[in-house]
Amino acid sequence: MGIREVARRSGVSVATVSRALNDRPDVSADTRRRVQQVAEEIGYHPNQQARTLVRRRSDTVGLIWDTSYVTAGRRHPFLQDLAVGMKTALAAAGYHLMVLSPGAQAADGDDQAFVRAAHQHSLDGVAVMGVDERHPAVRALVASGLPSVGLDIALDGPHAGHVSSDNRAGAASAVRHLHDLGHRRIAVVTGPLDLLPAAERLAGFRAAASELGVAVPEAYVVEGDFFLASGRRAMGSLLRLPEPPTAVFLSGDEMAIGALHALDDLGLRVPRDVSVVGFDGLESAAQVRPGLTTVAQDTLALGAAAVELLSELMRPAGEGPARGPRRRRLLPTRLVIRHSTAPPSSAPPSSARPPSGS
Repeated sequence: MGIREVARRSGVSVATVSRALNDRPDVSADTRRRVQQVAEEIGYHPNQQARTLVRRRSDTVGLIWDTSYVTAGRRHPFLQDLAVGMKTALAAAGYHLMVLSPGAQAADGDDQAFVRAAHQHSLDGVAVMGVDERHPAVRALVASGLPSVGLDIALDGPHAGHVSSDNRAGAASAVRHLHDLGHRRIAVVTGPLDLLPAAERLAGFRAAASELGVAVPEAYVVEGDFFLASGRRAMGSLLRLPEPPTAVFLSGDEMAIGALHALDDLGLRVPRDVSVVGFDGLESAAQVRPGLTTVAQDTLALGAAAVELLSELMRPAGEGPARGPRRRRLLPTRLVIRHSTAPPSSAPPSSARPPSGS
């Protein structure tokens, strides 16, 4: 059964049915409800392409999560959780999600790869994660005027914004927790410092350490890549220092788990010999032994905030509040204390330090 049957049973014209099913404002609420009820009863679903042409909206958002050209360190379990959070929020808001992968073209120097993909699919807006915001294809997307939101990526423009956790405050809470336990030799393993979350977590770490009067030698700052192997390597290098730290904050749970492996390999016990704190709140943080103290992010809330901001950016002029959207959303983090942190022991971990060549 088609649109003519819906019109006949509703007692209105085909044009009115079309306007009612496409949420046009020139249809009364009663007529819209009647038409929608009849359409549901007979199982009529408007052609999506036709709806897009009539409404000039597709109710579809693209997700650029490009893993085909980016470097290692951009692909991470947290991004998977974040994608699920965004999908959940989009479904609740009545949007479809389309994952785009034009990365090969972007890697070949096609600056319009993301813009063209979005236009080909008549997308209402685009969310971007796991991609360097400085890439020419990302800059072209922002400049195009297509509503765009970065998740942990600093997109900035009249029709762009970004959503992230409060990385600075989260890192500061980790430092304060370790300081409250009595630690004064606290090291940090960062992510790639060209990425927004890594840079902000290091800034939060340094600010809290300064506020608490904790000296941070440059040797106590080691750059990782958010992955397990780099945490393992970083912990090894910190333990080889003449005066190794009694506590280490790693700005990603994957790296923190790698650090736990390194300590176990050396026969050191956590937290008796070294306390360890991560960041992200991955499921695996609760599954390792000892359970990892971590700064947890709320992926569902991040997804919802991204969808809310994107919805505001996609809203046609004249609809909704007159003021523009707040183009950066910061969400709170939560310190989850488990068994990987405790007061420092009297015996320094240097007693089990590996040989300098290991």
